Amino acid sequence: MMKRSTLPILLKNQKILLIGGGNVALQKAEVLSHNNIDFRIVAEELNKKIVKLTDKIEQKRFKQKDIKDEQIIIDATGNPKVAKKLLKYKKKHPILLNVVDVPELCDFYFMALTKNRPLQIAVSSNGASPTAAKYFRDECERLIPKDITVYLEQKQKQRDAGVIDVEQTQKELAKQQTKVFLVGCGIGDPELLTLKALKSIENADVVLYDHLISDEIMQLVPKSTKKVYVGKQLGYHSRSQEEINTLIIKHAKKGRVVARLKSGDPFVFGRGAEELNDLVDEEIATEVIPGISSSISGPMMGNIPVTARGYASGFTVVSAHLKGNSVNLDWVELLGKENHTVVVLMGLSRVNEIVEEADRLGISKKKPCAIISNASRPNQKVVSTTLKRLVADAKDIERPAILVFGDVVKYRKLLGEQDA
Repeated sequence: MMKRSTLPILLKNQKILLIGGGNVALQKAEVLSHNNIDFRIVAEELNKKIVKLTDKIEQKRFKQKDIKDEQIIIDATGNPKVAKKLLKYKKKHPILLNVVDVPELCDFYFMALTKNRPLQIAVSSNGASPTAAKYFRDECERLIPKDITVYLEQKQKQRDAGVIDVEQTQKELAKQQTKVFLVGCGIGDPELLTLKALKSIENADVVLYDHLISDEIMQLVPKSTKKVYVGKQLGYHSRSQEEINTLIIKHAKKGRVVARLKSGDPFVFGRGAEELNDLVDEEIATEVIPGISSSISGPMMGNIPVTARGYASGFTVVSAHLKGNSVNLDWVELLGKENHTVVVLMGLSRVNEIVEEADRLGISKKKPCAIISNASRPNQKVVSTTLKRLVADAKDIERPAILVFGDVVKYRKLLGEQDA
């Protein structure tokens, strides 16, 4: 194992001589220019792009006398004769030398730098792998808040005024790193996740999930991520919505990136609005990531269009549940509306009440209905039925499931679909 004896430091007010004008020299010139470093170039041939980075250029063959008051010299020529001249010069003059791609001749290495801001991170592999250094540079870049420049300017003013509060600064920084994602995870098939949803799942420190999130999606969560099950399954012990909100806030206030995984879309009967409201009240940065709602994609997976010419010109999405697990039947009258589709979420456990209310309102018992269970998942099941047979056909259906009412259910026969 090689021992390293390097010391990363920042040099102020440095002047640099860059020897060479090709592609390798261009890479170094771009780093210097982007970081507002004063440098001069001596080269016989010049890349067209490099001349835009500095006006201090001498187009000529390098000689020792070309070194003026520079104490940092970069040899990007790839010419061993130039390196030999510089090593000879170095014996009598106090310079720092970098011979590009020849680590054993270098007094220093270029680090992979984040953007030139008041907070800048430099990553070095000690010349072993610039690619590895750049990879971790990019990972570090993601940790820096976008508004860090404004924050550091404020901290500089405080320091100039003699105000230094380490504990308060640590709290402020932890808060800046904190973020909550309310992630729409769609209907279960991981291939139906958005790229943004996938990225948030992969980068979270903590993931909160319930029984509606499929095993396939949970397998995308890194093993190192803390996973918190919050239940919410009918008939089993689960946390209330208030408890879930408190848990999200608790983890966020520890400076963690939290992903609350929501089935379907967070704002379609997903209580995402309630979670967002509490997070906003706590001034916690939150982003809502849309997901594919089962209200549209569920019927689609059963080849049932929610609208189709001659079958339905509009559709309504409702939930059969209200707060406190009470039943919602205000929408049942819509089943009597012609040329219309009604999609019912969380209605499987309420089919008795739905059918009874439909009977009271005089809705035809022949009203077509479909039950789609575990849409998009390997155990998906679709049952075509009617109001008359709904209670009997719903007995052995697994949750999660949706109900679809309307003539669009007949569309399955046109496609030659069989219930499965």
